[in-house]
Amino acid sequence: MGLPRFSRPKGVDSELSPNLYVANCGPAVGLSFDTIASVFSTFGEVKGVYPADDSGARVIVSYFEESAAQAALKALDGHPCPALGGRFLHIRYSIFQPPSQVNDSVPVSLVDSELNIPGIYLLHDFVSAKEEEELLAAVDKMSWKSLSKRRVQHYGYEFCYETRNVNTKQYLGKLPSFVSAIVERISSFPNLESAADIVLDQLTVNEYPPGVGLSPHIDTHSAFEGFIFSLSLAGPCIMDFRRYTEGVWPKSASSSDMSVEYPDKSSSFLRRAIYLPPRSMLLLSGEARYAWHHYIPHHKIDMVKDSVIRRGPRRVSFTFRKVRTGPCQCEFPQYCDSPR
Repeated sequence: MGLPRFSRPKGVDSELSPNLYVANCGPAVGLSFDTIASVFSTFGEVKGVYPADDSGARVIVSYFEESAAQAALKALDGHPCPALGGRFLHIRYSIFQPPSQVNDSVPVSLVDSELNIPGIYLLHDFVSAKEEEELLAAVDKMSWKSLSKRRVQHYGYEFCYETRNVNTKQYLGKLPSFVSAIVERISSFPNLESAADIVLDQLTVNEYPPGVGLSPHIDTHSAFEGFIFSLSLAGPCIMDFRRYTEGVWPKSASSSDMSVEYPDKSSSFLRRAIYLPPRSMLLLSGEARYAWHHYIPHHKIDMVKDSVIRRGPRRVSFTFRKVRTGPCQCEFPQYCDSPR
């Protein structure tokens, strides 16, 4: 069951509510939800403490009684709170919004089997903490290319964001030696009979600052073969997936991040989401690779099984692929750019 939703905060003189919007308070300023609940419970029984938005610096404190909220607002609004590190809190009333008034969020899976998407595999702890540190140090010694919101590095072949494809005539050389052990480990990827025959020749390293995600897209069919491996390092994130109905195709492409826009909101689609912890390896193959849009929401905080997960100061992904040299022959022509 998802967390409750609340409307924009109301003014101090507005109608009373058992829910308080509290600014300058939350994980981003070093205050846990348990600590906040403990402090506010001195004014009455607290039903729950929830993130007010993606900032991590604003929360909703929900009481069972309006009188408790009124007492807390009167005592804490605009005053330093010693129990919360002396922070000055800014508090307003907030109104609970019934589920019918908001878009239901998709449940976030922790394992691939919960997604019910053929072709998705997720392995936790694919690399060790030491290997993660070494990989990050290795890429930080290399040159980054800046995009509008993130930085990238390309190896083997450069991905051209303007065309959403690769130029096979511009070979950059073999994949760097610092990923050799990772490529070898991929060859023994479980649950995939032909993994040992995979020859990966393209690597894209993405660095995501806090709150920056990836727009929805299907990797161009004609650009890459059927296996896409993505290693998450440094910070966690949520990856969402959408499968649109037959014949529905996004309107246009965005050259900045090999993405495509969604169809109209009225379009029908299936939606799934999975949590990618640091050091995990995600494989997209088959239907998951060819027919499902995947993207990373632009959030600083994610909700996973009613728990708040704050993204780290950076997330770095290593995406390994095999450049396609002939036309795609997949079973999903409605999503394919290769002529049939």
